[in-house]
Amino acid sequence: MKGLFLAALITGITFGVSAQGMEEINGGPVNVPTEGIIDGVFIQEHIPTKRMIPYEYVREADVVWSHRVWEYIDLREKINHPLYYPFDEYDSDGKWVKHRSRWSLYTVMKHHILNGDLRVFSPYNPAQFSLLDGDQLKYPIDPQPGLNYYSDSAYAAELFQYLGRLGPQPTRALSNMYGEDSTIMLADGTIEYVYPPRDTIWIMSRDIVQYRIKEDWFLDKERSVLDVRIIAIAPVIYQKSPEGDIEGLRELFWLYFPHCRFVFNNYFTYNEQNDAQWMSFDDLFWKRRFNSVAYRESNVHDRAIESYRAGVDALWESEHIKNEIRNIEHDVWSF
Repeated sequence: MKGLFLAALITGITFGVSAQGMEEINGGPVNVPTEGIIDGVFIQEHIPTKRMIPYEYVREADVVWSHRVWEYIDLREKINHPLYYPFDEYDSDGKWVKHRSRWSLYTVMKHHILNGDLRVFSPYNPAQFSLLDGDQLKYPIDPQPGLNYYSDSAYAAELFQYLGRLGPQPTRALSNMYGEDSTIMLADGTIEYVYPPRDTIWIMSRDIVQYRIKEDWFLDKERSVLDVRIIAIAPVIYQKSPEGDIEGLRELFWLYFPHCRFVFNNYFTYNEQNDAQWMSFDDLFWKRRFNSVAYRESNVHDRAIESYRAGVDALWESEHIKNEIRNIEHDVWSF
């Protein structure tokens, strides 16, 4: 009986893999690289097929205290590496190559953004680039109804501004970088040069240096707990000059985290202690298995920490913010 069940399970999963044309089921990669072959002792079907656990419902009347905090997750820290690795790349034919057993968080984001599963919000007002208030999720980038990056050319052109960039405009001096240039004879007898199209340069998973999150900490008197909910998340890259010098950091886009949970729920993250107990990205965020540094909190001046602290003092200020939240919880139970 068990043999029949296992055979049916293998058949179902391998059919799903071959039907989708890649090593994934329900969005997440599985360890069935070829039909009838299991890359391991068992099929890792729990994470790719599990249902998302919804948040506990919270009434406004039950929230007796709340505080909004903005934090960044530095991917250079070892504890945050499960969000950073493995890398993705494009081969010589322009095909997107992803890891066969697990993806980085940015690869997951990009894959579902292109498929139209995640809604992108601009980090700035498209009509006023200097206004960086995209964390309020005010500027959505939407395709035509029922379309996505692959079927809506206007949406693809606009979305690519947040996912990549175009190479330099070719000239006669740079024509060898883009292939052979050609000429055409116009009707008036003049010659016009025709250059190959500009290169498409995607932002890759290795380019992500931070993730910024906006979250609310609150005391729920109905459950008697201090809880936290992530509201939005944004990948961050280095802002570089034309010469390649680092000039600062740039937010690529913002995503509404409650919507991301439906996607993150079905992708593995690496557990360096036990390969049999990989969790999902949603589990990682829910269990707070990452280290973050506060760079802003809700305050009367509406300012970030970097505007009044620098260097080590900014890190101490971040810890002060976290300690204040812990003290609030402690004071609730101390009379």
